[in-house]
Amino acid sequence: MNTTQQLHDLGQSLWLDNITRELLDNGGLRDYVDKFSITGLTSNPTIFDEAIGSGDAYDAGIREKTRAGKSGEVLFIELALEDLRRAADLFAPIFQRTGGVDGWVSMEVSPLLAADTAGSIAAATQIHRQAARDNLFVKIPGTPAGVAAIEESIFNGVPVNVTLLFSREQYLAAAEAYLRGIERRIAKGLDPKVGSVASLFVSRWDVAVKDKVPPELRNQLGIAIGQRSYLAYRELLASSHWQKLAAAGAQPQRLLWASTGTKDPDAADTLYISALAAPDTIDTMPEKTLRAFADHGKLGGAMREDGGDCETMLTRFANAGVDIDALASRLQVEGAAKFVTSWQELLKRIATKSAALSAGKGA
Repeated sequence: MNTTQQLHDLGQSLWLDNITRELLDNGGLRDYVDKFSITGLTSNPTIFDEAIGSGDAYDAGIREKTRAGKSGEVLFIELALEDLRRAADLFAPIFQRTGGVDGWVSMEVSPLLAADTAGSIAAATQIHRQAARDNLFVKIPGTPAGVAAIEESIFNGVPVNVTLLFSREQYLAAAEAYLRGIERRIAKGLDPKVGSVASLFVSRWDVAVKDKVPPELRNQLGIAIGQRSYLAYRELLASSHWQKLAAAGAQPQRLLWASTGTKDPDAADTLYISALAAPDTIDTMPEKTLRAFADHGKLGGAMREDGGDCETMLTRFANAGVDIDALASRLQVEGAAKFVTSWQELLKRIATKSAALSAGKGA
C-alpha cells in the first residue's frame, strides 16, 4: 500500500492543487485518482496563468471566445469553468458515493472583490450558476469583508471554499459565518446541507519567519498553527452548537490544509504532509509534493486532536519576538494582494494571447 493510500485510509482527503487542460486531456488527472487516491482539486489564478502560458492547449478556446466578443474576466471564467466542469464530472462518482463530503473542485471569485462584500456575493452566485455543477466550490477569501460574503453565500445555497485563512481566529471567524448561514437556512425551512471547506495556509508562516528565529525553530511555526487550528476544529465539531445543526441535516465545514509544498530546500519535501495527517481534513498538494510523498513520504500517525505541543511551541516563537496575531493579519493582507497581482497577470496574459491569435500569430 502506498503512502497516499495510507493517508486516505486514515480519513484524510487528498486533493490536487493544480488543474490544466493538458492534465485533463492526457489522462493525468485520472491517473492521480487511480494511483494516488486523489479525490478533488483546487485552483487559483496563478495555476491558470501558468497553464495558459505554458503551451497552446487554451489557444483554440481563447480564439473562439475572442471572436465572440468576449474578453477579460468574462473570457477567463468561461475558459476556467470548461476545465473545472470536466474535473467535476471526473470526481462526480466520489461526490455521490460520499454524500457530498468529497469529490469537489474550486473556482475563485475575482480577487479584486476581496474588500467588496456585495460584489463577492453576486460573483459567487453567478459562478455557481454558470458552473452548473453541484460539486464546485466558489472560493471566497476569509477577509473581514469576505466573512459576511461567506455567510450570505452559504445562506443562498452556494458551496464555499473559504481561502486565505492563516490562524485559529481567522478559521473560527469563517466557521462561525458558515454556521450562521446554515442557521438562517434552517430558520427559513431550507435544506441545511450546503458544502464548505475552510482553507488554512501553512508554509507561508515559515517563509515569513525563516530569517527571524533561531535555527531550531525553523519550519515549525506553520505546523504549530495547524495543530492549534485543528484543536479548534475538533472542539467545534464536538460542541452542542454544531451537534444541533448536524441533527437538522447540516454537513460539517471541513478544515483544509493549503500551501503544503515545502519552501525551504533544506527541509524535507514532504514535511507538511506528514505533520498534517489528520482525520476529517483535506490536504491539497502541488503535483511535485504529491509525487514526492507517494515516492518516499512517511506517515507517522494521525495528528493529535488536543493540539499536541502547539502552545508550547507558539510560546517559543513569541519569546523569539514573533507576534503571532499581527503576523496572521499581515499574511492575510499580503495573500490577498498576491492574488490580485496574479489575477492581473493572468488577465494580461489572456489579452496578449487574444491579440496574437486574432492577428493569426502564435502566442
